[in-house]
Amino acid sequence: ESVPYIIGSALIHQGYQWYLLTAYQVGDLTKVYPIARGFGPIVATIISILFLSLIIDNFSILSILLICLGIMMVGIFDHGNSKNISVLKYSLLTGFFIGMYSLVDGYGARISLSAIVYMSWSFFLGSLMFLVLLKIKKHENVLKKVAKDGKKIFFVGGTLSYLIYIIVVWGFTMAPIPMIAALRESSVFFSIFIGYFFLKEKITVIKVFSIILILMGIIGLKLV
Repeated sequence: ESVPYIIGSALIHQGYQWYLLTAYQVGDLTKVYPIARGFGPIVATIISILFLSLIIDNFSILSILLICLGIMMVGIFDHGNSKNISVLKYSLLTGFFIGMYSLVDGYGARISLSAIVYMSWSFFLGSLMFLVLLKIKKHENVLKKVAKDGKKIFFVGGTLSYLIYIIVVWGFTMAPIPMIAALRESSVFFSIFIGYFFLKEKITVIKVFSIILILMGIIGLKLV
């Protein structure tokens, strides 16, 4: 019963990866990533309420919006890239696909009754499709380059990505998807502190406001 969702998830992830790669060609990670990750839960919330009959109270909606706004602020008010319109466009399109695959994976995992089995098949199918996408994007000899120079990143990053997203999808089966999606993206909160303590990045006024908004949103969801 979950096979259509697995296929849909793999296809939607290709759209996400296509626009993410495109966004990184015109903008920096520090600008693209927060906008995309913050916009995803907004998309999931709107679609869930308008088309999937999700009943969620106004306080929860406000809390989700606070988290998303706090996340997106970091990228929107980053002046490190002059191509603001292109960066914003591709980042928002990436975020749209994040919201879409969150919903598909959430409902698919609920139907399959196993987040691990569901995502294992989705990851496997998606990885095969991704090779075709890389070919279309003219990324040549990717497998050879990974085998030669990126084995550690491939195995460590790939394993962590797999395990972490399974936890997220399991969360989708336990609570409303928009709420889990928003809480997932609050990881940007931790990245600010990692940047400060380990990468010697500055804590700007914008980042302070971002932290405050994200915390307010998390507390709001906890109080629901």
